[in-house]
Amino acid sequence: MSLIDERQDFSDVADVFLLHGSMQSPAFLDGRLCALLALKDATAEQWLDEVCTSLGIEQPQDSASAERLLGWRRQTLDALSANDMNYAPLLPDELFSLAEQARGLQEWTLGFLEVLEDTVDDDLRQQWSSPLCDALDDLPALSRMETDIEASAENENDLFALTEHARMAAMMLYTEQHPGQPQVEQSDASLH
Repeated sequence: MSLIDERQDFSDVADVFLLHGSMQSPAFLDGRLCALLALKDATAEQWLDEVCTSLGIEQPQDSASAERLLGWRRQTLDALSANDMNYAPLLPDELFSLAEQARGLQEWTLGFLEVLEDTVDDDLRQQWSSPLCDALDDLPALSRMETDIEASAENENDLFALTEHARMAAMMLYTEQHPGQPQVEQSDASLH
């Protein structure tokens, strides 16, 4: 089994970044990746170039690192286009403090919004549904949210809800830009 057959998580990708001398969080680039796949269908080569540029390197140090970075892209694309709508942003998990998790969501949102700002014009935006526009209009507030939060059930629930909002906005963007992928059931009648 190659590395690309395994599910990538935040720590896996962060480890590749560390191997290349970067302390940056993968969350920002994951936000960019999600938006790029939704809006431009970024190829594997384009994605690898983007990651290498961000890490300040010409190419991954070894084939295992390249496989991990390409597996990250494939995993994201597969999740965005899957019928079960199981896409999840690549964010710090429960092994990280709540403040680190919040910072990860903030960074993801900044990356996602950066691609939207660079790519989306008024003509494209006018083609989108109002639920998508409303969801995207809420994202700038996430990019400015307070991240120095204490661990509490209330803060954990709030962070979960904000993460879910970002996740849904990402999936809505992908599905509106790729009609028919995934095949989302439009009514209960189709089940009969």
